[in-house]
Amino acid sequence: MLTAQALAACMMLASQTYHVPPAVMVGIMHVEGGRVGQQVGPNSNGTYDLGPMQVNTRWIPQLAHAWGVDKKVAHRLLRDDGCVNVRVAAWILGQKIKEAGSLYGGIAYYHSATPGIGPRYAAKVIAVMELKGLIKRGYAKTKNQAYYAQR
Repeated sequence: MLTAQALAACMMLASQTYHVPPAVMVGIMHVEGGRVGQQVGPNSNGTYDLGPMQVNTRWIPQLAHAWGVDKKVAHRLLRDDGCVNVRVAAWILGQKIKEAGSLYGGIAYYHSATPGIGPRYAAKVIAVMELKGLIKRGYAKTKNQAYYAQR
């Protein structure tokens, strides 16, 4: 069983490796509400969300290929290994930040690129970060405005 301290250490290492803010990773984990070994779904598109960061199963073919394992092994690792799960989540978040061109947009895209859905998710993540004292109050409003000014 992975302790909270061990999962936190994995999250810090993943954040450093993929150059994403650890506070955002904490915010995402709290919004997602997942846990090691958890599989939630099916989603409307037939996919499932796995582990503490609720990483979507749509990533499994790409991960299996990159890791040189079959899809069942990749699925099990993503669902049952908390360190693998947070590492993959940090990798995804890093990609989404680059894709969106902003941290706020990357948080939104981590959940969904669908207009209206992703930004609501990002606002939830930022609100959790504010509540936990990881960022200053009012950050969500200013980042939301800045994100939409870019669009």
